[in-house]
Amino acid sequence: MLSVAEQMKTIESGAADIVPAAALRDKLASGRALIVKLGVDPTAPDLHLGHAVPLRKLRQFQDLGHTVVLIIGDFTALIGDPSGRSSTRPALTPEEIEANAATYIEQAFKILDPARTVMRRNSEWLGGLDFAKILWLTSQFTVARILERDDFQKRYREGVGISLHELLYPMAQAYDSVAISADVELGGTDQLFNLLAGRELMEKLDMEPQVCLTLPLLEGTDGVQKMSKSYGNYIGLTDAPENMFGKVMSIPDALMMKYYRLCTALPVAEIDGIEADLAGGSVHPNEAKRRLARDIVTLYHDEQAARAAEEAFDRVFKRGELPEDVPDVRVEPADPVHLPMLLKVAGLASTTSEGRRLIDQGAVRIDGKPVDLGPGEYDVAWSAVEGRVVQAGKRRYARILS
Repeated sequence: MLSVAEQMKTIESGAADIVPAAALRDKLASGRALIVKLGVDPTAPDLHLGHAVPLRKLRQFQDLGHTVVLIIGDFTALIGDPSGRSSTRPALTPEEIEANAATYIEQAFKILDPARTVMRRNSEWLGGLDFAKILWLTSQFTVARILERDDFQKRYREGVGISLHELLYPMAQAYDSVAISADVELGGTDQLFNLLAGRELMEKLDMEPQVCLTLPLLEGTDGVQKMSKSYGNYIGLTDAPENMFGKVMSIPDALMMKYYRLCTALPVAEIDGIEADLAGGSVHPNEAKRRLARDIVTLYHDEQAARAAEEAFDRVFKRGELPEDVPDVRVEPADPVHLPMLLKVAGLASTTSEGRRLIDQGAVRIDGKPVDLGPGEYDVAWSAVEGRVVQAGKRRYARILS
């Protein structure tokens, strides 16, 4: 096993906070395999690179010889984590939770080593609590302590309702840590309150308290908002290799090192070297970003898929050629064709308004040639699109057929 200093260097890379870091060093110095916990509520079926950030850190702990416990919050998902929420989450049915959990586990094992992962569901211990036990649990926390949360304070000030069951969420997550005797719990920076609640409860029960390790939220391809499907700036773990490669290449240069640290499996020393080379100018940012894209595609597919994805990227963006797998879309012929509506029907724009914006921005091409219409003009002849490849933005294509 690596020395404490070597382990700390790996664990600290990309982390936001370790509370308290001295306690983690002491735990590592004991020489025993630590119990490292991540709790996830299966509230959505599809994962993206943002979801994968804590899973990547768990894998680092596994590679250092520690025991990872992945807790599927099938019980806490019935409450809904209020962290960062401006309103109460809609309730999920048990059937929805189970379906989401199945796909979450499948995608999580693209990162974690199944042989070194302990899977638990928190319904095992939370589902059996009687009312007396729940009263005892609530007595360990004060209302003032719970209302310290920024999201609760904001909702209270703005007169937005806070359901009583939401106040129980941090206590339920804290009890998860007690149930498995966690040494370390991981979460996003928005989870620090919940993680500290677990540490506090363990101390009150005279248990060795867990260390809280938070990881930064990952900005999406726009470089501004956190990665989210609702913002359209996500890179899905199940994205096709070509899409995954192209999306990584579209992130701002300033985010590259954050993606290297949070989204790849490269050794920390190697990442430090890439950062130094970029800062010293011995590596061009485009070259570093290509390597980042290859590494990420290789993680979720394989090396051959990564090479093919890079070739496809060059064919379209470097040599200006069309991709090989343009989908055929059949539409009802009209003459003239209202181009914004065609973009919507072909799946190249979500709305006709978006279609008009793309045309106005010069982001629409037909057979590789920019569409050049007058201001406020959006109609073209049917012959101009029939059998031709229409492109909207950088990565959306369709061959229009009748």
